[in-house]
Amino acid sequence: MSQQLAMPVQKLKLEFMQEQNNITDWWYKNTLDEENGGFIGEVSSSGMRMECANKGIILNTRLLWYFSEAALFTKCENTYQLAERAYHYLMTYFDDPEHGGVIWEVDYSGHLVDSKKQTYAQSFAIYGLSSYYQLTGDKQAINKAMSYFDLLEAKTHDDDRGGYLEAFDRQWQEIDDMRLSDKDDNLPKTMNTHLHILEAYANLQKVYPSEKVAAALKRLIGYFQGSIIDHSNYHLRLFMCRNWGDHSKAYSYGHDIEASWLLYKSLRILKNPKTTAQVTPSVIKLAETCLAEGIGELGQVLDEIDIKTNQLHKGSVWWIQAEAIVGFLNAFHLTGNPAFYNAVVKIWEFTKKYHIDAKHGEWHWMSILDQGEDYNINKAGFWKGPYHNGRAMIEAIKLLDELYL
Repeated sequence: MSQQLAMPVQKLKLEFMQEQNNITDWWYKNTLDEENGGFIGEVSSSGMRMECANKGIILNTRLLWYFSEAALFTKCENTYQLAERAYHYLMTYFDDPEHGGVIWEVDYSGHLVDSKKQTYAQSFAIYGLSSYYQLTGDKQAINKAMSYFDLLEAKTHDDDRGGYLEAFDRQWQEIDDMRLSDKDDNLPKTMNTHLHILEAYANLQKVYPSEKVAAALKRLIGYFQGSIIDHSNYHLRLFMCRNWGDHSKAYSYGHDIEASWLLYKSLRILKNPKTTAQVTPSVIKLAETCLAEGIGELGQVLDEIDIKTNQLHKGSVWWIQAEAIVGFLNAFHLTGNPAFYNAVVKIWEFTKKYHIDAKHGEWHWMSILDQGEDYNINKAGFWKGPYHNGRAMIEAIKLLDELYL
């Protein structure tokens, strides 16, 4: 099989290791907020620090998760300290001791801007805290993660119809505008939120196993298999009503391939043979569909396709390439099909050439092929941290080790 592979495994692994170090170094050198604590809220596309940018829960929890995992992976003391920094900022400024859970946004000095409770954000808090507990053994961190888990189950789960609802006010009352971001549709159940609850619960079960988390994780995998995966075409349904009716306007290739490997990782953590046998074929088919439909002319994974018009959005987004590296490597691990491995090599070559910024560091949100003269999407910001690309490097290295050690 090795003769059919487009790049030697060891060379690919070494390049991933170097890039993982580069990502950590960039965030260390460019984002520490020495005056106000934590990390600054935004760095421009050219590397300019936006000192007065607001700070969001998504970036903070993703930093906590990434630095915790990177410290576990590399045993680097500096990275350990970055994880501690993210943890203490989270507990000081985002944790809500009165009503539970985490709030959405503060200003650069830590004053409250938006107190809403987005289910998606609670999930990332669990994700980060559970990895921080694995790194440090800090019982306060895992107790907080479990308290957030209990809140999600009590406040956000739809006990009548199944699934998790999107958004609430500070006191956990439902709100009219449930959207995660301006580009999302205002519907009560979304694939994206369920996907990140999935990764959070799987991580929690891995580091602090319990019967109640295992039961919730199994049920959540069932939501994917039963309601979120469209088994007629093996895409994910993105936006749904309370009764799981599909209101999606597009299929997202990036989420399809991200869900493929996250589902399989969750199955491995759950350790339920029957569920694994039921869902693994869907894991593979999601990857096969992405490979068959979602690859661009230069080997990159495309963004999405409009369901009604079949019009492709061909722009290359950084997180999609990162998730596809892991998703296709995982599919190669499951099937032995070298087409999946060779897809990873092409995506990586595209990423090195068009996404990684050799001058200013980190990855461009959009590839340089998709940037106009007025391009200014940030390198760090509310939605851009080292979570996707940093995670991809770590997970890919682990997969390659598992395949070829």
